[in-house]
Order: sequence, then C-alpha cells, then structure tokens
Amino acid sequence: MGKNYIESAKLIDKNVLYTPAEAMELAIKTSKAKFDETIELAVRLGVDPRHADQQVRGAVVLPHGTGKKVRVLVFAKGEKAKEAEAAGAEYVGAEEFIDKIQKENWFEFDVVVATPDMMGVVGRLGRVLGPKGLMPNPKSGTVTFDVARAVADIKAGKVEYRVDKTSIVHVPIGKRSFGTDKLAENFHTLMEAVIKAKPAAAKGQYVKSVVVSSTMGPGVKINPVKVLE
Repeated sequence: MGKNYIESAKLIDKNVLYTPAEAMELAIKTSKAKFDETIELAVRLGVDPRHADQQVRGAVVLPHGTGKKVRVLVFAKGEKAKEAEAAGAEYVGAEEFIDKIQKENWFEFDVVVATPDMMGVVGRLGRVLGPKGLMPNPKSGTVTFDVARAVADIKAGKVEYRVDKTSIVHVPIGKRSFGTDKLAENFHTLMEAVIKAKPAAAKGQYVKSVVVSSTMGPGVKINPVKVLE
C-alpha cells in the first residue's frame, strides 16, 4: 500500500460505524490523489443472487449526477432516432453500429439505449455487451420508446445498480469535489432506491453492510441502520 493510503487509513477507526454524513466527510478527507477522485459505494445485501426472485436491479437519477460525462449510444430509427439526437445522444443509428462493435471492437460509449423494436437486432450483441454490463434492459429504463427521456435522465446523472454474484451493489455517487452535502444527498437517493427494490423473497437483514470510499482511498463503514437518517 502507498504512503498516502496508509496516512489516510489512520483517519478512520475500523471499529466505528459512521453516520452517512460523517462517512462522506471522511471519504473526502482520505482522498489524496491529484485528480478529482470518484466516491464509490459498496452495499452488501442479504439476498442470494443465484435465485431469480432475489435479484436486485434498477436505476435512479442522482440529484447531483455523478460528475462524469456519459456517452450514450442509441439504437433507433426514424422519428425516434431524431428524438435521441435532439436529446443529446452522442451516437444514434442501427445496424451500422452493430457491425462497428462486432468487427471493429468499438466501445466509445458508456450506456446503450434501444427502442423495443430494435432489440431483435441489438440482441446479436448480447455476448459482447452483456459481460460489460452494457446490454439495454427494460428494468433500468434503457429499452424504451421514450428515448428522449431516457437520454435526458442518463445525462442528468442516472445510475444503474445491480447486485453482483457476491451479493454486493457497487455504484459511484459523485466526485470528491462535490463536497459532503451533495454526496450525502446522492447517497440517500441511491439507498432509498435500493431499499425500495428489496425482493419479497429476501429474508432477514436486507442491508448488511455499507462502505464508501474514494477511488484510491480506504473504505469507511456506514452504520446500515442509519442509512436513511
């Protein structure tokens, strides 16, 4: 571990579960890199993702965005393609982008949106987009005829959350430069969405642990009982 990490770790008491506000403040204090580090959240849930009825997945617009410029690729035709362009999508098209991705290994985009009628075509990219978490999905609002709204939400700071095979949800909630208040607001918005998405099949304690950290910094544990306070 680097010198900065070791110095930062001294500011955190590993035996303490902090309030969200305290944790955001510490995440900023322990962010020592010269660039504007991303503040990330890791939430361990009491679900078994091997079961279909215990999947946790969705999307939410963070009030202050993520601080990252998001490049959007939209698969649409006709009027819907024009709507996507007007909403600010960087790339809009159909089969030509399928070929570009398959043949040129082109991935200069961060989110993919598609109209339902295009999913038959986009489905051919399942093996390529799926492992990268880029496949459009109705649950995250990226398969829709309302492409203008989808693009606007993504540009405004919409993030997708999804439990991984270790039962953890990893989501960025902003940049160090946001400050404590904005990060805390983004944190609460995300946690409300994750808690609301609790599967009926999930038993026992749902939110088991919550840790916030900067890109290069140590983790700060948040009291899971106080995530909405």
